[in-house]
Amino acid sequence: MAPTYAQRFAEAASDPAAFWLKAAEDIEWAIKPSTALDESRAPIYAWFPDGTLNVCRNALDRHVAAGRGESTALIYDSAVLNIQERYSYNQLLAKVELFAGVLRDAGIGVGDRVLIYLPMIPQAHIAMLACARIGAVHTVVFGGFAPKELASRIDDAAPLAILTATGGIEPSRRIEYLPAVDEAINLASHKVPTVIVAHRDGFAHELSDYGSTETTWQDWDELVAVATPAAAVAVPATHPLYILYTSGTTGAPKGVVRDSGGYAVAMDYSMTNIYGVGPGSTMLTASDVGWVVGHSYIVYGPLIAGATTVLYEGKPVGTPDAGAFWRLIQDHQVDTFFTAPTALRAIRKADPEAELLEGYDISSLKNFFVAGERLDPDTYHWAGAKLGVPVVDNWWQTETGWPIASSPVGIENMILKAGSPSVPVPGYDVRILDGLGEAVPAGEEGNIAIKLPLPPGTLATLWGNDQRFIETYLQHFPGHYATGDSGYLDEDGYLFVMGRTDDVINVSGHRLSTGAMEQVLGSHQAVAECAVIGVADELKGQRPSGYVVLKSGVQISEEVLAKELVSMVRAHIGPVADFREVRIVAALPKTRSGKILRKTMRQIADGKPYTVPSTIEDPNVIDELLPFLRPTR
Repeated sequence: MAPTYAQRFAEAASDPAAFWLKAAEDIEWAIKPSTALDESRAPIYAWFPDGTLNVCRNALDRHVAAGRGESTALIYDSAVLNIQERYSYNQLLAKVELFAGVLRDAGIGVGDRVLIYLPMIPQAHIAMLACARIGAVHTVVFGGFAPKELASRIDDAAPLAILTATGGIEPSRRIEYLPAVDEAINLASHKVPTVIVAHRDGFAHELSDYGSTETTWQDWDELVAVATPAAAVAVPATHPLYILYTSGTTGAPKGVVRDSGGYAVAMDYSMTNIYGVGPGSTMLTASDVGWVVGHSYIVYGPLIAGATTVLYEGKPVGTPDAGAFWRLIQDHQVDTFFTAPTALRAIRKADPEAELLEGYDISSLKNFFVAGERLDPDTYHWAGAKLGVPVVDNWWQTETGWPIASSPVGIENMILKAGSPSVPVPGYDVRILDGLGEAVPAGEEGNIAIKLPLPPGTLATLWGNDQRFIETYLQHFPGHYATGDSGYLDEDGYLFVMGRTDDVINVSGHRLSTGAMEQVLGSHQAVAECAVIGVADELKGQRPSGYVVLKSGVQISEEVLAKELVSMVRAHIGPVADFREVRIVAALPKTRSGKILRKTMRQIADGKPYTVPSTIEDPNVIDELLPFLRPTR
């Protein structure tokens, strides 16, 4: 009989070293590790310290060597260009070998940094894997980031090269990348020797417009044409694979460091056990390679697992309509789909009854995963009813690199609970602590923390700053990693994540979760999505203020809706919430990864100085919200 989730979790908890050494057997090592965990620098830990490997080889070469070279590795589907391309493992490996040769010929080697600033095109996969192949450390910056933000990452990572393209394509516009890269290079103190540009038609700025005595700008295809393939270089398991800067940082950038060995093991383990994906599977993750979800489950995870990964250049709505995801599932026989709850809410807003779904055959779909923003119960129920497959919420962070909590469908199909990302994944010892670091009873909300050591694949440190890593994550609750989120574990061990700890507001001395209030608002049949923020109040400290976006075609007055929502919050949370303010807005400000900018909204509402993050999806939304965020009191 196959092991149950409870058995696997107990194994990981009782003997983590044995558990993860066993998991590591599924990875190809140049030198197989004999030691699981190095605790000599606790609270900073290192996994598989005496092992060596190459992550690119695990993602490509070993599948080719196993006779699966003609299997499809990558499908590029561009809704904005209306093209589809397929790459076998043989073809993708050949392209990565050659581009790795380009980087090698540019003087880039083990430990050197390479900054990748690319849209959702195959060159993104090729660039990341080529860096891994020669032991270079890549840092991917979301294409379209402002020059100032790009410059701060250049100075922090000190790359020897920037890999970019002439631009990115949105449904209604084209984003010129080259002027942003040029400005960032000029703003940065660190001087980048090389810029390599992948040409895309239809952009105003071309490679020939740039170049200086300090930085050489070169054409991607021309370099590949004269390159020779580069072999995979084995590096220590503790060697950094990549740096990923967390969104919304201020001041000095905060670069999460991911190691090579632990990450490869975690990707292989999570693909099999959490997502149920392996050879013969097709996974489509509707994110961006610039985010952690894109790193793990567009690029590395599916390829390490030997599956087919789909790279989608498009939107959930608008390319051309709210049926885009269903078309992708049908066209590519996708069995595992992964997106953010905000994408589902956008689809539901545009097509409340999912009428567009009727035009597509999605019978290949087995599981629909969501992460990135809290999955409200109403959206969960809607998606499950329309799709007819499990809608599996999973919760994790840029820092962890893979899920902290999920229903592990590769081990056991857990009973799903609305509002919960299910149970802690084997390897994560999740605790709920009060402000003093003491455990709280089941059902009581507190700080979500993870007992150290964190499992393989999680952040090893922050780039160039171990002390900042300790102070930011490990100091608040000694012996634990502080997630910065609040929530609770119920009597069945299911985790409920209610929001960031700074989204817990204090109303007349009562600590209340804005996430719980959002759950109530989101259950109203007229509401597509919502946000609740705590606004400063002279008498009560803070008071909750709600902002809702209506579903497409819904007609209801703000007065009527507010009355109904206030009544619902009173019924579900109680009068103590003092919930009285609701405004109907056209849209909520969100990052490109789907997170609602509640902190920025709160700063505006409180009349405090604020900076619109460079990660914002549409800066105009803030301007449109200003009259609503500054209500007459």
